[in-house]
Amino acid sequence: MSFTSDVKGEICLDALDIYEAKAQLCALMQVKATLHMNWQGMYVAFQMENAGIIKHIYGLVKRLYHVEGRLSVLKKMQLKKNNIYRLQIYEKASEILDDLMILNETGLHSAPPYKWTRSEKNARAYLQGCFLASGSINSPKTTNYHCEITTANEQLAAGIQKVMERFFLPARLIERKNVYVVYIKAGDKIADFLRLCNASNALFAFEDNRIQRDFYNQLTRLDNCEVANEMKTFKAAKEQTECIRILEENAAKLTIPEKITRVMEVRKRHPEASVNELCDEVYKEFGETISKSGMKHRLSKIRTLAAPWRTMDEKKD
Repeated sequence: MSFTSDVKGEICLDALDIYEAKAQLCALMQVKATLHMNWQGMYVAFQMENAGIIKHIYGLVKRLYHVEGRLSVLKKMQLKKNNIYRLQIYEKASEILDDLMILNETGLHSAPPYKWTRSEKNARAYLQGCFLASGSINSPKTTNYHCEITTANEQLAAGIQKVMERFFLPARLIERKNVYVVYIKAGDKIADFLRLCNASNALFAFEDNRIQRDFYNQLTRLDNCEVANEMKTFKAAKEQTECIRILEENAAKLTIPEKITRVMEVRKRHPEASVNELCDEVYKEFGETISKSGMKHRLSKIRTLAAPWRTMDEKKD
């Protein structure tokens, strides 16, 4: 099973009071249901590949309106050839749509009804229904985080986006292949959405994977930084060793202070040592305490003294 299926399965197990159940069913109908007319009159139909959600919708309708839906299974003949589960509601279809604030005198109501999004608990249940109908979340094991809800109606998509923003979920809205997509990319906000949907097990799995990935990414960054620092130290030490060689070859032409000579001796014996390690070696060999900034100053003095001969060597080359 996919991570999305796990989340939806957990949402279906959430205990809802009658108003939360109606808010969730309203969202399911607005996002996923289709309205039909035949010789028997008006009826509502759902069609999905997830049998668990169809069963959940069937249970909601039976619980709230004491109506038995008509279930059927179709075989998909293309690609994966999965089963398609269909639920048709003939009895009280108009009454159900009217009670859920979806159908009124002017026609179908596209935006999320205020009655079902006014309170926080009902708004939460409404978002649960939207996700059950057409939501998806990338597996937390993938490298990018993505949670989305799709709908064919732009007004409904904008309404879902506003409901999410009430819970401080900064969702964005785009049009993609003739459908409207409300999505979240930030990992911490997707975790908040899972928490909002009461999908605790999915939340723990998501956060566990996210923490592990962030931890390993941090280790990688630290390793890269350490390697870069080591390369920088090695390059600087090589340059300093070259400057020391030049100064020793031209020692008769200049006077080198004793403090600089000490650093030169220590650097020659420890060509790969860091600045801090050089400070320690100077103390061990000469008993002189020197700070890191003092050591950097002396190493800089070595480069300055050797600069004229280094320039001459470069011109000869």
